[in-house]
Formats: sequence, structure tokens, C-alpha cells
Amino acid sequence: MSPFNRILLCYDASPEGRTALRYGAMLAKQLHAETHLLSILDCSYWSRGFDVLSAVDFDLDEQAAREILQEGVDKLREWDVIATGHFATGNPVDQIPRLANSLKIDLIVIGHHPEGFFARWWTGENHALLLDRVSCGVLFEVA
Repeated sequence: MSPFNRILLCYDASPEGRTALRYGAMLAKQLHAETHLLSILDCSYWSRGFDVLSAVDFDLDEQAAREILQEGVDKLREWDVIATGHFATGNPVDQIPRLANSLKIDLIVIGHHPEGFFARWWTGENHALLLDRVSCGVLFEVA
């Protein structure tokens, strides 16, 4: 029996995210793991005093994030990996552990680039918060 029965792939359509998606798919397929895909609309900057006009931008960002999720699910299907798609709105440091813990995930796979999407929460005062909030393994695909 594999130690990784449930895998959560975090996907943002960046080059690093695409690489992590591919590696995560290969691993999930090889292990016959239950696979979940998460796309997050990081709305933390929306709560920093932007005016009402930003609601239009938020709707466009949400649509784009949902399209990214569907792109990931479709790509996984092409690789013969069936995944349940999950969409979340909020801070990735909060949303990834919330979903991982609720689904009893064994491994989280994330793409990371020092200047990329996840750098906002991985560096600085949020350093290692994700690792402190999950009870499973975390695999980073670093560019």
C-alpha cells in the first residue's frame, strides 16, 4: 500500500505550476492515488482598501482562475488521471491546508519559482506557514 493515497495538486498555470502538474500527474498515476486539483483566487489584495470599481476586476480574475482550474483538469484527463477540481478564494496559505486537511491528503504538490505566484506567501513573514498547517508531505517543484 502506497503512503500517498490522496494527492492534492495546486495549479496556477505558471510554467512552474505546469511542471508540477505534470510531475504530480505521473506520480498520481503510478501510485493509483485519488487526485485533487486546486486553483486559488488570491483575493488578499482586494481587501486592502480598493474601491468599488475593483469588483469588476475581481469577477474577471475569478473567471480566469476557474478557467485555469478547468485547464488543469483537462490536462490531467489527457494524461489519464481523473482529478476532482476544487476552486477556492482567499490566501493560499489558508486555503491549501484547509482543503488538504478536510480531504485527508497525503501529499501536496506545488510549483514554485522565487519570483512566481507562491513567492508572495512563501517568503517574508509567511515563511513556512504552509508546512506548519498541514500534516502531510509537501513536494515543491522548484524552477
